[in-house]
Amino acid sequence: MKAITIDPQDHLIITESPSMVAPPHWPRIRVKASGVNRADLLQRAGRYPPPAGASEILGLEVAGEIACDCGPWRCGQRVMALLDGGGYASEVRVPPGQVMALADNLSFEQGAAIPEAFLTAYQALFALAGLRAGETVLIHAGASGVGSAAIQLAHYADARVVVTCSSEAKAEYCRQLGAHLAINYRSGPWAETCPGVDVVLDVVGGDYLKGNLKVMNCDARLVTLSMLGGRYGELDFAQLLSKRITMMGSTLRNRSEAYKSSLISNFEAEFGAALAEGEVRATVDTVYPWEQVETAHRRMANNQNCGKLVLSLE
Repeated sequence: MKAITIDPQDHLIITESPSMVAPPHWPRIRVKASGVNRADLLQRAGRYPPPAGASEILGLEVAGEIACDCGPWRCGQRVMALLDGGGYASEVRVPPGQVMALADNLSFEQGAAIPEAFLTAYQALFALAGLRAGETVLIHAGASGVGSAAIQLAHYADARVVVTCSSEAKAEYCRQLGAHLAINYRSGPWAETCPGVDVVLDVVGGDYLKGNLKVMNCDARLVTLSMLGGRYGELDFAQLLSKRITMMGSTLRNRSEAYKSSLISNFEAEFGAALAEGEVRATVDTVYPWEQVETAHRRMANNQNCGKLVLSLE
């Protein structure tokens, strides 16, 4: 198979690679498109190694066609899948519980923009934070892939959505997705204009912790998914205790196969129809051919995207 690999000079190059060895009940997918995620950049930089046993090839989500009959999946069936790694390749093998049917009205590029972003957002908002209708949620990095998914899922669930972002253009993008309030943090301290919130989805970490605690209501829940702003933050225990705040940290990639399968089943039951009917949608910023993977990585590294970046093999 062909794959995008990292050469000794840290360049991404297309090479011939051995096919993945996997149990016979894992479907083989011919990849048509791969999603680009911040985790790919971190892994490339040596800061986010794949879980034990996972492919060293970058890529956490794909869309494509089933290569041959396997369990309930039929040859040629259009699917999308959540991976532990290996998505920057012309074929992947995937645990059956991590494969999802791709609706006929969605392109492969849209399909590749769904699994990692939407399942990460769903896990944080609903499986962990237990977001309920009528509550207010604060989503940092609202224009990111996960942020774009989280806005739509929260809005669909009848929550009030507040986001932070880095420009007025991104603020307008977030409002179009369903955000009720979009705060440009470059215009001033975001916590000064943020209302009280019941749930915070944070990918920044660092000194955002102080602002998060300030705007959180009693019995609010904080879910931290990344630490792009730094590893350490200032924790005010008085606020933590007096507001009865629950703080959680989570990743999805190193969860068990059984956990991911259950998460996907619950997500499809709650939001599958909305996704297929376009009530929530994959938001694709740019589709790049494989050969332009470096350009895609630069765009993400410079925080220029609104929504997902996707690599196309077609």
